[in-house]
Amino acid sequence: MSAAASPAASPVGSASLRHRLRRTVSAAQGRASALPEVLPAGTVLLDAAAVAVDQGGHRVLTDADLVVRAGEVVALVGPNGAGKSSLLAALSGDLPLAEGEVTVGGRPLGACDALDVARRRAVLPQHAAVSFGFTVADVVRMGRAPWARTPAAADDDPAVASAMALAEVDHLANRSVLTLSGGERARVALARVLAQRTQLLLLDEPTAALDVHHQELVLDVVTSQAASGCGVVVVVHDLSMAAAMADRVVVLAAGRVAASGTPEQVMDSTLLSSVWHHDLEVVAHPRTGELLVLPCRPLSHCHGGPRS
Repeated sequence: MSAAASPAASPVGSASLRHRLRRTVSAAQGRASALPEVLPAGTVLLDAAAVAVDQGGHRVLTDADLVVRAGEVVALVGPNGAGKSSLLAALSGDLPLAEGEVTVGGRPLGACDALDVARRRAVLPQHAAVSFGFTVADVVRMGRAPWARTPAAADDDPAVASAMALAEVDHLANRSVLTLSGGERARVALARVLAQRTQLLLLDEPTAALDVHHQELVLDVVTSQAASGCGVVVVVHDLSMAAAMADRVVVLAAGRVAASGTPEQVMDSTLLSSVWHHDLEVVAHPRTGELLVLPCRPLSHCHGGPRS
């Protein structure tokens, strides 16, 4: 399918897109539900109990428990295929539960309508493809759709501008997303999530396509969002980054929670080496004291050599 021509837009998006976005949610807004209140730090925003997920006839997640509170960052880590993205999708409502329950704001996720959920949590998927030539500002503005025709819509322009600045894509505002690099698109997707301004953020590998500077930018954004009262769940592969950003780390292995606790509790060389099937060493940074997780190299020198 050929891409549509990129529409002209101001830095905060075109009026035509604004009209289309509002129209997409107008039917749901006819049932105007009360806007969610901002909950104080320490309040449970999300509670998952004994969650199981099936995909393609196989159980990919079993008996997973997770509580997320306002003001904290929870990092989900684990090797490929451990169930991290499946758990995040279950928490967001994008995957059905085979067993267990997820509550958001004290209500079962399945009992909430889509608009209410979209006002309580924002989701950054692992792959956020855009097939049409929307401008960057237009894509970020899509995050404001749940608030159309509510008092919060008055914040649309500052929310979009602030989100683009936080993700360092404001200089790209009038560019078509189809002309951007993979890392630039990833930051635009993050900006869309930030523009949604929900108290719960669910981020699947937000650093995967980014250079070192922008990985550190994401770390700062995640921790600052938590400091402002948000609860953040983030899937990340870099264990040192997980230790740096998270208040709690949840380790998944083979579709189960293998460990959960503070970075100091979870970042244990024996545990991590067992889960990743690779010798890993946890050391303190000599200047800052931050935990660093270092792999044994080369693989042939590691305990037991490479796996067959």
